[in-house]
Amino acid sequence: MSQPRQLDSALYALLHKEDIASFNLQRPASGTVDMLKGDFRGLDLRELNAEGIDFTDAYFRSADLRGIDFRTSSLEGASISHAQISGAYFPPELSADEILMSVNFGTRLRYRTR
Repeated sequence: MSQPRQLDSALYALLHKEDIASFNLQRPASGTVDMLKGDFRGLDLRELNAEGIDFTDAYFRSADLRGIDFRTSSLEGASISHAQISGAYFPPELSADEILMSVNFGTRLRYRTR
C-alpha cells in the first residue's frame, strides 16, 4: 500500500495551510491538478474547488470535507477514514457502501465497474 506524502508543490502548500481561497484562485482554470498520494490528514478543506483534481491514493483521515464536490475528481485508492463528509458529492462510480466503509474503517476507495 502506498503511503501518503507531503507534496512539493505551491498549490499543495496552500491546502496544507488551509488557505482554500488562495488555492481556488491560483489553481489552473482547466486540466488536471496533481495531488496524487497527498497527505491531507486533519485539514479543513471546506470550500475547496475540487474540479479535476487527482486525489488518487490520497489520505484524508479526520479531514473536514463537508460540502466539497468531488464528482469530477479522481479518488481511486483514497482513504477518508473518520472524515466529515456531510453534503459532499462523490463520483457516481463510488457506491454508498464503499464510501461508508472508507469513513468507518479506513479502507481505500474502489470504483465499481459497470
